Amino acid sequence: MEFFIYLFAGMFAGLLSGLFGVGGGLIIVPILSVVFTGLAFPGQHIMHLALGTSLATIIFTSIASTRAHHKRANVDWHVVRRITPGIVLGTLLGSVVASGLQTAWLEVIFAAFVFFAATQILFNFSPDPGREMPGALGTGMAGMGIGAVSSLVGIGGGTLSVPFLVYCNTAIKKAIGTSAAIGLPIALSGTIGFMANGLRVETLPEFSLGYVYLPALFGIVLASSLAAPYGARLAHWLPAMVLKRAFAILLYLIGLKMLFGIL
Repeated sequence: MEFFIYLFAGMFAGLLSGLFGVGGGLIIVPILSVVFTGLAFPGQHIMHLALGTSLATIIFTSIASTRAHHKRANVDWHVVRRITPGIVLGTLLGSVVASGLQTAWLEVIFAAFVFFAATQILFNFSPDPGREMPGALGTGMAGMGIGAVSSLVGIGGGTLSVPFLVYCNTAIKKAIGTSAAIGLPIALSGTIGFMANGLRVETLPEFSLGYVYLPALFGIVLASSLAAPYGARLAHWLPAMVLKRAFAILLYLIGLKMLFGIL
C-alpha cells in the first residue's frame, strides 16, 4: 500500500511538472509527510525527509519534462545558463537553513508558501508586458532567491520561476519549459544539501541516504518520469486557465491540511 501511494504521488507530480513547469514538490511533500507520520518515522525528521526526498524526485521529473519541452523548442537555454549559478548557491544555503529548523517551522513555511502560490495562480497576476530579463547580477540574485525558497519548501522552483520569467516578458509556454529546465540544478543542489546534512543523523529510518528516503524516491520517480511527457503534451492544448484555477484550489486544500496537522 505504501508503494502504491508513492506511485500515485509520482504520477500526479509528473503531470504537474509537464503542465506547469513545476517539480511536483507541492504535492509530494504533504503526501510524504502524512505517509512518514503513519510509518512512525521520528517526528523531528519527518519534514526534513519529505523535503529531501521531494527534491531528489524532482531531478528525474525535471529531466523528463525538460526533454519533452525541448523537443517543442520551449526551453530558453541562455536564461538557464545565466540563472543556474545563483540557483545552486541559493539552494545549498536554503538546504542548510532547512536542516536546522524544527519540523513545525518547516510545515508553517510550507503552508504559507502554498497559500501564496495558490493566490498568485488563482488571480492570474500578470506583469507589465514591457519588462525584460535583468542583467547578469539581477538574474543571479533572482536565482538565489528562487533556489533558497525552493529548498526550504522542497519544490523545483516552478511556482517562482514561471511568474519571474513571465514578469520578464517571456511567453508562457517558453516560461514553463524553461522553468522545467531550471528545476534540475535546484533539485541536484538541494538533494546534495539534504543528503549531506542528514548523513550524521543516527535516528533516521532504514534505507535513508541522509534526508532522502530511497523507497519513496524509487516509487515516485518510476511513475513521474512516465507521466511528465504526457503533462507537457497536455500543456499545449488544454485550457490553461481552467487547469491553473483547479490547481490553485488544490493548493489551498493542501495548505489547510498542513496547518490543521500543526494545530
